[in-house]
Amino acid sequence: MKQRLYRIILPVKNIDKAENFYSRILNQKGIRVSPGRHYFNLGGTILACYDPKADGDEYGQGWKFHENQYIYIAVADIQSVNAKMKKLDCKYVGEIEKMPWGETLFYANDPFENPICFVDEKTIFTGE
Repeated sequence: MKQRLYRIILPVKNIDKAENFYSRILNQKGIRVSPGRHYFNLGGTILACYDPKADGDEYGQGWKFHENQYIYIAVADIQSVNAKMKKLDCKYVGEIEKMPWGETLFYANDPFENPICFVDEKTIFTGE
């Protein structure tokens, strides 16, 4: 499998209002995948509305929406990518974990502090 972009996180302050707005704009209902996440499939790339407070995630003084917009990249060998990232000049490389919606992934910040998430291609969840 070649690498591909499959999800864009759009931070919102109210998940219900975001669901209502984007459902109308995009002419689709989408799917709620957790209390603070609602996914819309846009031609194979997911627009994920994300309300951190509704999802129970920390939402405080340090949160800045523009700095927390992760790009998710599907990979065939997540173990290898994680090991490589730890050897590079990354600002942060997290541990591989399984999320409630079924994905196996890890979060990282590249050497330029860009937030990236690598996901095992066998566990990609697109809300379908």
